[in-house]
Amino acid sequence: MLTIGQLAAYAGVTTRAVRHYHQIGLLPEPERDAAGYRSYTGPDVVRLIRIRTLAEAGVPLARVQELLAADEEGFTRAVADIDQRLRAEIRQLQEHRRRIARLAAGDSLALPESVTAYLDRMRAMGVHELMVQMERDAWILIAAQMPERIEEFMVDKQGQLDDPLMVRLFRLLGDLISGEDESEARLEETADLVVEMAEQAAARGELDRQDDALPDGSFADLLDTLVLTAGPRMVRLRDRLLELMVERGWSGLVKMERVERRARAGSEAGS
Repeated sequence: MLTIGQLAAYAGVTTRAVRHYHQIGLLPEPERDAAGYRSYTGPDVVRLIRIRTLAEAGVPLARVQELLAADEEGFTRAVADIDQRLRAEIRQLQEHRRRIARLAAGDSLALPESVTAYLDRMRAMGVHELMVQMERDAWILIAAQMPERIEEFMVDKQGQLDDPLMVRLFRLLGDLISGEDESEARLEETADLVVEMAEQAAARGELDRQDDALPDGSFADLLDTLVLTAGPRMVRLRDRLLELMVERGWSGLVKMERVERRARAGSEAGS
């Protein structure tokens, strides 16, 4: 007769595992002797080894009892069913590994490959990283709201990267974002370029379709709040750029609209 410790040693498990198998009904718990000790026999060792073997093979404990009690045909059928489940779990784990590998690149979190390719091209052009990050976060919001239109948008965005004016704008914004040149002259140059590009887009009728690219009226405001996470300096630069644009008859950066042109302070002072 064996103690619980001896039983566990024979079967290659822990005494804690034996107690757990008692608790869930896999291994019948023997009566205690007069001294209060459990006493195990050879059949208990055999059953425990079979339980351990099935568990190590990946059989859920909830199904071990079924297999222990099954005849040959039932055992074969149950094993095939468990094998199918394990194959499904392997496929799921492989998919998780693929996604984790993509996440290692950083930008691929919540973004399709076409967007990450666009962001990579921005970096290759020398666009400041903070601007790339703000662009990335904007596309995460857009992809969540309009996943079916991302590929269409990316065709347009890749085309914009071929535009010399867009390349120049990136360089100007890079100077502002990096702090290399935050002068009023650089802000005015940036505002002039943004307005020039807006005028061209308006002439092509592109601004008339802006609402089609936004899920609702509040989405442009939501995108604009991404600048807030870049810190007070970026907010100050953004606000001043918007003021200069209004002086030139335009408002907005995400959604651009004509406004009544304001007289420039310098012109008013000289009149």
